[in-house]
Amino acid sequence: MTDFLSTHWLDIVTTILGLIYLILEYRASIALWVVGIVMPAMDIYLYWSHGLYGDAGMAVYYTLAAIYGYAVWKFGAKWKAMIKRKGSDKKEGASAVSSDTTEDASAVSGSSDELPITFFPRRLILRTLGFFVLAWAATYYVLVAYTNSTVPLLDAFTNALSFVGLWALARKYVEQWLFWIAVDVVCCYLYVVKGIPFKAGLYGLYVVIAVMGYWKWKGLARKAQV
Repeated sequence: MTDFLSTHWLDIVTTILGLIYLILEYRASIALWVVGIVMPAMDIYLYWSHGLYGDAGMAVYYTLAAIYGYAVWKFGAKWKAMIKRKGSDKKEGASAVSSDTTEDASAVSGSSDELPITFFPRRLILRTLGFFVLAWAATYYVLVAYTNSTVPLLDAFTNALSFVGLWALARKYVEQWLFWIAVDVVCCYLYVVKGIPFKAGLYGLYVVIAVMGYWKWKGLARKAQV
């Protein structure tokens, strides 16, 4: 038992953190980003030691992106209100300033500072797809040329789609859950192959929760539109 724990302790700890992260994400709690800083920082060593170099590199990105995600969720609405106010200042003069200042004050107070849950804009679909394909190809090349990865194609796929998924999560798009479902299915397989059992089980659970999360966020977004 001691040997097992000494071998898999990091896998176990990051899995527990992953469960906490998943619960917070499902609830759309901003606290998810705090866990999102700590967990991937630990994952860097875990993945690297098991030859998942792409995932190790991705964990570095996750750590940095979690800081960005927290800032966007916390202050996104406030920033938008400020930008809108400045634009109105130029176009409409003093009367518009008064109106926008009232809106801005409303956004600054309470939970309205946080970014609302919305649907993925159609105008971003082609650009997002193009970025994903380029990121997949670039990551695959790096893994093949500079590492001894035995699963470069799938490792690169999960990395590239994770870039898109984390960005969509930071923007609070409902469809971010669909990206993560695809990532989680592939990751579950990879972790089984690479001998990281707890992480594999966690990602299997991620798939189930991601489906539930998608329907919950979709309902919240529609409710906000009413």
